[in-house]
Amino acid sequence: MNKIRISFVLNIVVFIMTVAATIIMFMGFKFMPGNGPVLEATSLEMFKFFTVDSNIFMGIVALLFAIYEYKYFNKKINSLPKYLYILKLMSCSGVGLTFFVVFAYLGPIYEGGIYGMLLNSNLFYHFLIPVVSIISFIFFEKNNKLNFKDSFYGLVPCLLYSVYYCTNVLLHVENGKVSPLYDWYWFIQNGIWTAFIVAPLILLISYGISFLLYKLNKSNL
Repeated sequence: MNKIRISFVLNIVVFIMTVAATIIMFMGFKFMPGNGPVLEATSLEMFKFFTVDSNIFMGIVALLFAIYEYKYFNKKINSLPKYLYILKLMSCSGVGLTFFVVFAYLGPIYEGGIYGMLLNSNLFYHFLIPVVSIISFIFFEKNNKLNFKDSFYGLVPCLLYSVYYCTNVLLHVENGKVSPLYDWYWFIQNGIWTAFIVAPLILLISYGISFLLYKLNKSNL
């Protein structure tokens, strides 16, 4: 019961941080010194980023999880449904991929480095929300409902976004190249052919994160 109560608090915190980060980026509000990378946008344009989409999905799932946990506290339900854990695995995999790409790829290549990737709303999107969400899932939301096959659900956010991203890139090819305005993650700046390497690699990493989360959730940690 104590773990569920901690999970409830963490899910509420994740939801609040998601709302705050979304408002901050939408309004273009700056509260930290320094110049961030180009991976920021205001108004509806912000939704072109996987970071934003995956974090908002995470926030929605966190709220849904908290609602069910509240019902559990009040004995309105006997247990949390399996689909809720699947959604949590999917959303944690999404923000986990965001965290991995930022720290292993984008931070090192963008001007400003890791610090530049953690300014303002991205402090929440790139670091705080992923870390708190994953900690909650691994340590306080353990269950015996997920099985190995369910680990593949973690691929869904990446697969859906890859369709959008690849379509957008292909629609803006000029002389075999795509402007960073449309290839904002710089995945194919060395040529369209690199898409055949990058896409499978990102999907493999995405599944690796999902599988790792699944195993850690099942572990005795």
